Amino acid sequence: MSAYLFPLLIALQVISALTIIGLVLLQQGKGADMGSSFGGGSAGSLFGSAGSANFFSRMTKWAAIVFFACTLGLAFVGADAYRQAAPTESGSVMEGFAPVPTAPETAPTTGTVPAADASVPSAPVAAPTAPAAEPAPAAGATPTAPAAETKPAAQ
Repeated sequence: MSAYLFPLLIALQVISALTIIGLVLLQQGKGADMGSSFGGGSAGSLFGSAGSANFFSRMTKWAAIVFFACTLGLAFVGADAYRQAAPTESGSVMEGFAPVPTAPETAPTTGTVPAADASVPSAPVAAPTAPAAEPAPAAGATPTAPAAETKPAAQ
């Protein structure tokens, strides 16, 4: 039953929360009549008479009741799901924990090479080669400089 009740309570709670926000923003504040109460002849307290509640305040009250009822219902449904969970035998929180595998250790970076395993034949390692040099110019050729830009003489 909680599989259907939980989404329904969530939807009702969101709708009631948005309704409360809208109704509170639409209501006129009590401080709006403060200026008229000092010289306007209003009977009652400093901030005006407390008269009967209007439509917006009554709707806000019912939306708040629905909101809190949904909150209590969600707490009950959540606690019910928690109570139905099977307890562990040892009661440990780490009972189902499996350690994360780590990468194997690498060779030290101090320049030493670890000893090779005798059972695995190793291939000879080729020495690094130097990069190929540019061809040298011919014996009788002279290197040419890039053409210089010519600027007109300033007068």
